Amino acid sequence: MKNNILILLVSFLLISCEDVIDIDLQNSEPKLVIEATINVLEDGASTAVVILSETAPFYNNIIPPVTDAFVSITSSAGEIFDFNHVENGYYTADLTPVIGVTYSLEVIYKEEVYTATEALYTVPEIEEVVQDNESGFGGDQIELKAFFTDPAGVQNYYLSEALSIRGNKRDTFNDEFFDGNRVNDFYLVDELKIGDIVTFNLFGVNENFFDFMIVILQQTDDGGGGPFETQPATVRGNIVNQTNRDNFPLGYFRISEKSTIVYTVQ
Repeated sequence: MKNNILILLVSFLLISCEDVIDIDLQNSEPKLVIEATINVLEDGASTAVVILSETAPFYNNIIPPVTDAFVSITSSAGEIFDFNHVENGYYTADLTPVIGVTYSLEVIYKEEVYTATEALYTVPEIEEVVQDNESGFGGDQIELKAFFTDPAGVQNYYLSEALSIRGNKRDTFNDEFFDGNRVNDFYLVDELKIGDIVTFNLFGVNENFFDFMIVILQQTDDGGGGPFETQPATVRGNIVNQTNRDNFPLGYFRISEKSTIVYTVQ
């Protein structure tokens, strides 16, 4: 009889542990997120895209797009480029930046004006990809190296990407220790196989964006995050709310030359 009572008591305690605990998280006012990017490709073509959205509550998996803003860019030469909303917060325009000209972004949303000014930063061409089949701790992994030559005597900052179905790698670096030399960006991931396609992108950026991306990458490297972990700090970009400085936006306005090479693993 005592054993039966003990079993019932333990069962009751285990069932009690299954109660759902609702955590009342305080929601702050949503902030405008501005991802403004102009990439000039190797053939001279240009892609100018501004993506607008608002921040969402922690448990909300849907990012609310902003579809009713006014977006434009004005060059220091006096040209005005109006962006048209395409869909889901994506705004585009026909704009090809040139060296020596500055470009000022203006976003008007909810009667507030957001601005930033940038110029085009060049990048060397990715020359080749070299494959090493004996890399990694066990000497049995495939590593790819994308080579380029850094221009001598010029302070350069870079954003690099290596993209494939096996995982994406992004990095930012400068030429402090390899000015004027031939260097490489590497790609080493688990389960990279023969036939996999890897796209390498190299962008020219400035020092401010370099510093901005270092913080962003440090916060997103582990891909983790949760309600009981220390939350990432707010990272401010180069866009300023001219109407209300305290209501600053998130995001960045960047103009870059872009070099791309697509490699099939052998």
